[in-house]
Amino acid sequence: MRTTAIVYSVLVLAAAGAPAAAQGTASRRTPVVQVVERVAPAVVNISAESIVREVDPFFGGLFGSRTRRAQSLGSGLIVDANGVVLTNAHVIEGASRILVVLGDGRELEADVLGSDRDADLAVLKVAARGLPAVPLGRSAGLLMGETVIAIGNPFGLSNTVTTGVLSARGRTVPSESSGVRFSDFLQTDASINPGNSGGPLVNLAGEVIGVNTAIIQGASGIGFAIPADRAQRVVDELLRFGELQPIWSGLLLETVDSELARRNELAATRGALVVRVYAGSPAARAGVREGDLLVAVDGRPVAAREDVSTAFHSVAPGTPVRLEARRASQTVRLVVAAERPPRGLGLEVLASAVGLRVAHGRDGLVVERVERRSKAERAGLEAGDRVLAANGQRLADLEQLGREALRAVDRGSLFLVVGRGRYAYNLNLPL
Repeated sequence: MRTTAIVYSVLVLAAAGAPAAAQGTASRRTPVVQVVERVAPAVVNISAESIVREVDPFFGGLFGSRTRRAQSLGSGLIVDANGVVLTNAHVIEGASRILVVLGDGRELEADVLGSDRDADLAVLKVAARGLPAVPLGRSAGLLMGETVIAIGNPFGLSNTVTTGVLSARGRTVPSESSGVRFSDFLQTDASINPGNSGGPLVNLAGEVIGVNTAIIQGASGIGFAIPADRAQRVVDELLRFGELQPIWSGLLLETVDSELARRNELAATRGALVVRVYAGSPAARAGVREGDLLVAVDGRPVAAREDVSTAFHSVAPGTPVRLEARRASQTVRLVVAAERPPRGLGLEVLASAVGLRVAHGRDGLVVERVERRSKAERAGLEAGDRVLAANGQRLADLEQLGREALRAVDRGSLFLVVGRGRYAYNLNLPL
């Protein structure tokens, strides 16, 4: 009788345990787990190999330099099933060979379709079809404090997942490696490190709201991502043109701090001061004036000039952007629609703002004329100097120099590498 009771009890417990285990698995499939199951197959590991030339540590340059192979690792997201992969530009910068490792272990060599260092985004292409893909979603309408998930595939390992909340929007952050100031970033406390840089930031609806980027190291509890809306425009242009096309507003701006505000007797200590408005530009036609203090763009406060340029670069050319400006004691509201710059405009800006005219020569681009009392003359430039690079990019032709000159308007200065004789000089020319 007692034995029968014990057996009966065991059978009852076993019968009760089976559905309980199944129920436990279902209860553990939280919204986070479901999002990871949906998005993770499209997340890849990216291995970028480059050749680094370095001086012999014992003999210096006596016996020449030596080379070694260097490797950077990061993550990426397949955004198109036909092999289009999105990652950070800094992950593949300077790479001579790029490998994309899929979730199933396949290693595929990738070509760069386009890369833009200012946006820190690059688009790659691998020779494969039918891949698991997750397109970019929207970053408009995000809720502060909502749960976000950062997914990466670092070091060839399986997916890593970190969770947190959306801490802030519209952050302006400097890159430690390049010195470029990035604006309009999403901030999260989900851990983002070099391994999952380039992977997706996802909300609980499974939408890719941003592209993770590890631009600041050692910042505990702070991660950043490029908003999906901005990333989508960059991706579209990289796929179409191979680079991010310049946008021309005709505004030369300077970030306002307390010292600049005191010196110019400005009404506010934050914003972007209009230093110059180019004649005939979209800003000039919209009524923007030199001396205006821009304090808001599309309803968001302006903390630095990058906030304004990012607003123009986040929308299609011709899209109206609303500016709020302080003009003396008045508040002025203006609408500027930036546009594609006409051909040759960059070289005209270079001549008018810097006093430098460049032409094709036997050895590449050569300084043709330096205007008297110009910024170029004060920097020591002379006719016959060779213009080798602009903003860190080796120059192939005048058109590329013009594009870099227009990019420099957004930054406020143009960085040139100029050759004279056997030497090369780095010059930073304010615009």
